[in-house]
Amino acid sequence: MAQKKADMGGPRHVAIIMDGNGRWAQSRGRPRLFGHHAGARRVREIVSACPDLGVKYLTIFAFSTENWKRTQTEVAGLMSLFRRYIMKEMQEFVRENVRVRFIGDRPRLDAKLRGLMDEAEAMTAHCDGTNLTIALNYGGRDEVARATKRLAQDVADGNLDPADVDEETLPKYLDTRVVPDPDLVIRTSGEARISNFLLWQSAYAEYEFIDTLWPDFTPEIFADLLKGYGARDRRFGGVTA
Repeated sequence: MAQKKADMGGPRHVAIIMDGNGRWAQSRGRPRLFGHHAGARRVREIVSACPDLGVKYLTIFAFSTENWKRTQTEVAGLMSLFRRYIMKEMQEFVRENVRVRFIGDRPRLDAKLRGLMDEAEAMTAHCDGTNLTIALNYGGRDEVARATKRLAQDVADGNLDPADVDEETLPKYLDTRVVPDPDLVIRTSGEARISNFLLWQSAYAEYEFIDTLWPDFTPEIFADLLKGYGARDRRFGGVTA
């Protein structure tokens, strides 16, 4: 593998596992959904901070394929929050030149939410500022499985020669095929695991696991993490010259 010299600048694409909303609320004697609403407000601040911080792509983990295991009350509350969030924020995203995309397995989501997702993507399709990708009903293994099915179908239909399949082929079938791989993945709340998030795409990403709960994650904390990234020596399997 060719050696790559570290780029001392900040990351172009940051992915965030927004963890800790429920604990944040419970520590204040409030229901978990109170924390999710606080977390949604925090997203707005972080998205707005991206242009000044040099972040062109931001991917956030909003709801995983495993989150359906939560209580019916919490899941229903989250789905309602997603619908309200999209309706409330889309005009603002257009004004701020933010392009919105969704990744994940959509069919399990209700028709109204899917319609709002489609509308949000269409409304912001012309925006060329920050690229915000929202992972909704997303799981890394599920994404790879769905991509493999599409790839296999192309082989079966005679549109793809199996001999031509290599590590550059599968990414063309992933949900994230139109955005670059993340440079930095951040997880809040003190948990040190990736929880099935962007498994293929994060093969060479840097990771930051921080104790801050998501509703307390400020643009200032974000900026400090980006500065730390710029000081890292990213060798991609090579050695420093």
